[in-house]
Amino acid sequence: MKTELSNVKALIFDVFGTVVDWRTSLIADLSWWGEQNSVRADWAGFVDAWRAAYFPSMDDVRKHPERGYVILDDLHRRTLDKLIADFKIGDVSEADRDYLNRGWHRLKPWADVVAGLTRLKTKFTIAPLSNGNVALLTNMAKNAGLPWDVVFSAELFKHYKPDPETYLGAAGLLRLPPEQVMKVAAHNGDLHAAKALGLKTAFIPRVTEYAHLQNRDFRPDGEWNIVARDFNDLAAQLGC
Repeated sequence: MKTELSNVKALIFDVFGTVVDWRTSLIADLSWWGEQNSVRADWAGFVDAWRAAYFPSMDDVRKHPERGYVILDDLHRRTLDKLIADFKIGDVSEADRDYLNRGWHRLKPWADVVAGLTRLKTKFTIAPLSNGNVALLTNMAKNAGLPWDVVFSAELFKHYKPDPETYLGAAGLLRLPPEQVMKVAAHNGDLHAAKALGLKTAFIPRVTEYAHLQNRDFRPDGEWNIVARDFNDLAAQLGC
């Protein structure tokens, strides 16, 4: 391990895109539901539109603190209801809407993730630090076999990344100074925010996250402590 990383005690991971392949997972999930219910739609377009609302919906929470914090499940549901109308899906029951929204709880990991996390867990405390709410992240871990030691959610801090309260909040709950915590992400913006607060950083490219819509994060754009091919390469570089 590099000298400047010898004191790292914990790794905190971005989840959507870094740990799980949300796009492929959701398209498959919605397509299955459509087949079961004789509903035809542009499910790839539906998923891309759903994800496109992700950052604007969180920004709206930031801009209106007087309304209180809103968890990601509820933001996803608001977008889902709108998209069902926009894509003319038809009459979708409350039970089906709840099922569809929980597709985010059923996301599948990239192929290297479980093995890589299992290796990293032998040496470090590992945890997600995600904008997903606690129930979402916990259910996802159960479904995907993610061996987290603890779950850190934006819900705990009532702030969404990249607000400083999230990164510093996770370090604080671990009772570690920021420099002993490493943020792992496939998104350069996430790492810029973490590095500015003193955390160590590792970049894992997921160049197919957005498929044909991908227009960023093909390569590192900062001086990150580690750039790794995947989670197994990250484990090897960290001596696991």
